[in-house]
Amino acid sequence: QVQLMESGGGLVQAGGSLRLSCAVSGIIFSINTMGWYRQAPGKQRELVAAITRDGMTNYADSVKDRFTISRDNAKNTVYLQMNSLKPEDTAVYYCNADLRTSWKHRSSDYWGQGTQVTVSS
Repeated sequence: QVQLMESGGGLVQAGGSLRLSCAVSGIIFSINTMGWYRQAPGKQRELVAAITRDGMTNYADSVKDRFTISRDNAKNTVYLQMNSLKPEDTAVYYCNADLRTSWKHRSSDYWGQGTQVTVSS
């Protein structure tokens, strides 16, 4: 089995910062792209940021220049540093990993359970 364990969510005032972490554990052959998504009440889940194994990144326009995604391949962990937080960043944040559990299998998407981020005005 594969598990994605997120941590670092919480309540913060507007303008503040939070750092999310997501550690992938279990039977893992390789991890390709890792990313963070978020879902606010009444809205669809959206991509926040993604990073390839080689470190190429992609950000939603709404978080560019405020959020930074990074990863530690040795620890199978992805991070999201969130600065200058705004009330509209309030959502449940989900970690995602596109990974293979063995050389015989194609890669599949795996998700964390989500962590709440609340930004007060």
